[in-house]
Amino acid sequence: MGTQRTVLVSGASIAGPAVAFWLQRYGFAVTVVEKSTGLRGGGYPIDVRGTALEVARRMGILPQLQEANIETQRLTFLDPDGSEVASVHPQSVVGGVEGRDVEVPRGALAEILYGATRDEVEYVFDDSIDALTEHEHGVDVTFRSGAQRGFDLVLGADGLHSRTRELIFGPEEQYHRYLGYCFAGFTMPNKFGLSQEGVIWNSPGRAAALYAVKGSDELHGFLVVARPEPPYDVLRVPEAQRDLVATTFADDGWVIPAMVAAMQDSDDLFFDTVSQIHLPRWSSGRVGLVGDAAYAPSFLTGQGSSIALVGAYMLAGALATHRDHTVAFAAYENDTRGFVELNQAQVDAGDAALFPVSAEALARRNDGLRGLTALPPETGRPAHTALTLPDFHFTPATSDVAVEVNER
Repeated sequence: MGTQRTVLVSGASIAGPAVAFWLQRYGFAVTVVEKSTGLRGGGYPIDVRGTALEVARRMGILPQLQEANIETQRLTFLDPDGSEVASVHPQSVVGGVEGRDVEVPRGALAEILYGATRDEVEYVFDDSIDALTEHEHGVDVTFRSGAQRGFDLVLGADGLHSRTRELIFGPEEQYHRYLGYCFAGFTMPNKFGLSQEGVIWNSPGRAAALYAVKGSDELHGFLVVARPEPPYDVLRVPEAQRDLVATTFADDGWVIPAMVAAMQDSDDLFFDTVSQIHLPRWSSGRVGLVGDAAYAPSFLTGQGSSIALVGAYMLAGALATHRDHTVAFAAYENDTRGFVELNQAQVDAGDAALFPVSAEALARRNDGLRGLTALPPETGRPAHTALTLPDFHFTPATSDVAVEVNER
């Protein structure tokens, strides 16, 4: 019998617990380190659709996702004066399929994944990777806490601004594709009578959105600003973020003054750029990347969580199939990159039109919305199902005997 292989996963949001689920099932000893003091609950709605639904089914968590489905019923678009442009079924805009895809609060998916792994996976909260030193037999990790441990492999699942990626590939700016927007997300009281719906207000170069989630008395608010250059100077300065957004929307009507006031008082403000990550490769030596750390598609595609689930399945399966990590990482990338890039390309196929930057583009967008049906589509976008999951034939992490696993 061989020695059980050890893997450190950085990040306990979506991709991290998902890859940990599969790795521990394949016999690896998995540790997940997370810089936050615990799971980050709540959060804006995210979608699980297409191939990711099959991943969830194979994990056994699909019934929980279906139970948590918030079932948004309509999406209403407004002109700058607050008048209605169109009210459509949300799936008509995002390309999902009613009755099959699920939409859940981001925190609900994180809780479900954590619940499926916490008994078999070691979780270390309130810590993070500070340094990595690779050698012939593994990776020595120094943590922010000062602790030092060794692992056979390290996987970065630590998001758009991945520290793991920075350590092995260098500064983020080299791989960061800025899509022309930044946004502020926050929660606020539902004083507008909204129920299971979203309302999006647009003016050229800026947008405001309110989402009412089933079972919650709060709204998810978003204020989106178009900027030609990414505002890197404010990304780590919360007061500067609030000032930038408040100044941009200072003269706007509708309920925007109330939204800006709620943002100013929010204790859960999340500010970031709307961006993608494009890397020439997703691994280096014994360190690999998964989810947004490797290939963030941006929220404009609505595919971030789905791609993370699919990528986690493909990465874990490749590592279980090939004992040589170099071969495994190459197989993972070879089999998954086409799916990822097809979904990333959705922003060039029109998804970014949700937030037009000119009056002409806004008018074209509104004409298109008026032509949409209020009924949900019967089929989704081909990109969402462009990868058929393989059934991995793998070598257990504790022996050299090939075993077949058929998740069907």
